[in-house]
Amino acid sequence: MEHKKYLLALAASLLFLCPFKIFSQTQNLKGQVIDKSVRYELIGATVRVAPSDNPNAIPVGAITDESGHFRLANLPLGKYTVLVTYLGYRNAVLSNVTLDSGKETDLLIELEETVMEQQELVITAAVDKEKPLNDLSLVSTRTFSVEETRRFAAAVNDPARMATSYAGVVAADDGNNHIVIRGNAPNGLLWRMEGVDIPNPNHFSNVGTSGGGISILSSQLLNNSDFSTGAFAAEYGNALSGVFDLKLRKGNSDRREFTIQAGVLGLDVAAEGPLGGTGIAPASASAPARQGSAGKKATAGKGSYLVNYRYSTLSLVGKLGVPLGDATTNFQDLSFNLWKSAGKAGTFTLFGLGGLSKQTLQGSADTAVWSDNLDKKYPYVFLANTGVVGMTHSKIWDSSTFLKTALVFSGTENGLNAQEYLLPDYALRQNFETSSRQTKGTLSSVLSHKFNARHFIRAGAYVNVLGFKLRQNSYDQESEQMEEQLKQSGTSETIQAFAQWQYRPTDRVTFNLGVHSLSMLLNNKVSIEPRAALKYAPDATQSFSLGYGLHSQVMPLGVYFVKNEANQRLNPDLDLSKAHHFVLAYDYYPRKKLHFKSELYYQHLFNVPVDKDAASSFSMLN
Repeated sequence: MEHKKYLLALAASLLFLCPFKIFSQTQNLKGQVIDKSVRYELIGATVRVAPSDNPNAIPVGAITDESGHFRLANLPLGKYTVLVTYLGYRNAVLSNVTLDSGKETDLLIELEETVMEQQELVITAAVDKEKPLNDLSLVSTRTFSVEETRRFAAAVNDPARMATSYAGVVAADDGNNHIVIRGNAPNGLLWRMEGVDIPNPNHFSNVGTSGGGISILSSQLLNNSDFSTGAFAAEYGNALSGVFDLKLRKGNSDRREFTIQAGVLGLDVAAEGPLGGTGIAPASASAPARQGSAGKKATAGKGSYLVNYRYSTLSLVGKLGVPLGDATTNFQDLSFNLWKSAGKAGTFTLFGLGGLSKQTLQGSADTAVWSDNLDKKYPYVFLANTGVVGMTHSKIWDSSTFLKTALVFSGTENGLNAQEYLLPDYALRQNFETSSRQTKGTLSSVLSHKFNARHFIRAGAYVNVLGFKLRQNSYDQESEQMEEQLKQSGTSETIQAFAQWQYRPTDRVTFNLGVHSLSMLLNNKVSIEPRAALKYAPDATQSFSLGYGLHSQVMPLGVYFVKNEANQRLNPDLDLSKAHHFVLAYDYYPRKKLHFKSELYYQHLFNVPVDKDAASSFSMLN
């Protein structure tokens, strides 16, 4: 019987390592071309596509329609290089775009306006992955693609684990995906989604951390995103070490698609398709070019949905009766992204994610087992749950102004229930119990305006309502019962505002100047943080960058409500932790597919809370 179980588990594991696909010989490539700064659609952009492994092949092409969309049907499977040109904009090159048999490939291509109009150029270099999606991030920021999370060694579709391959970034030595950026504490990292701060999006996370056992985010839902490691742009606040700025992929607005994958992490099921409307009419390669036309807003009634659900492989194998160790580990998550165009009223999106994770250690009343594994005397149940749901409204007022407003609610729940077996009757007794709940509501509004090709500004504000509830009980030997050690709850608000200006006197020089403010209303602590960056590219093969930023971070809310035996708060006036960041960088591209990057980085931390006992090494960073 045991042999059958192991054979069944082996067969299931081999099956899980091979994603299910519906095989075909061709696939469709489609996408949208927009202005990078203010997001309006570019009409009449030229899109050329050629196989990556055959530079002499004749490219096929298309012209974007009135909503900036293009579509190339029935291309052979494989990897392609995509070249996008538009009068008055820099050419964009995307290398190694994969056409797979499972689903259509949908691209969002952002073009940057040139300062000086030039003659047509032929671009042969590969896309610069060091160039961020956020045009206001000039230093220490890199774009990572979903393709990379699937290909990087040991990344297992987890962007946090993939980021540890970057210079200056390492993983904490705890088996989790906590990342340490240039020696900073892992909790100095800020997670963002769709332009709004979110809680730690990882399964099996602990209170106050920025990582966990595995990411809640499925690669089915993510789009290309930014990872910043210092001196980040003025729109990012409440972080000391780095920023993960995540973007969500839109579902297929033309047809319904279903994807089932089974891998090391779990069974992954996704569904996507049009949400109202009939999709776009494909733009053909023979359509007349309309270079230089003003952008127009998306067609009313168009939209799509994308839903993804994942269930733990370990849970599935465990249910087959296969022993997987002392502790039973289970997780599942659900994520979604829905968007709908309302014509002149703008575009609305509804997005969210939720993750449930639980680990259970079953004890044993056999003392012989304790001699080999003492943990069996102390069974426990650990849970960590996370949820985020948000709505955004985006409005393109004209070809130079873009407004995005978001309302997001999020929460986390962590708990541990520990027991122990007693002698001589081997009965179970609860000896420790703790729970932590944190909630957050955010209202944000960000305005982007491009005066011309040289001057661009972005400004916005975030209002956050924070709440927490902590409880901890432990067994008291004298009273022989559970005693309450901690019961705290509280609320507060923070307000963040920023403004950033970008000036490009020429295509070779870019200068950013901005300021971010963070206010903690609980004790009226305020931080005004200047940010500045300069980038100079003497030619197409090299560039120099210089950046500075003052950054601050609010401590976990419960720290401000800690009380002594007299019920007096001990940290009511705790200031914000702060850090100065300085970055000097040099990038060099001697030839195609070869890139050298060197950064000189300096950070000065101050206002970090420490233990009042001079002999203690404890601080809020460790």
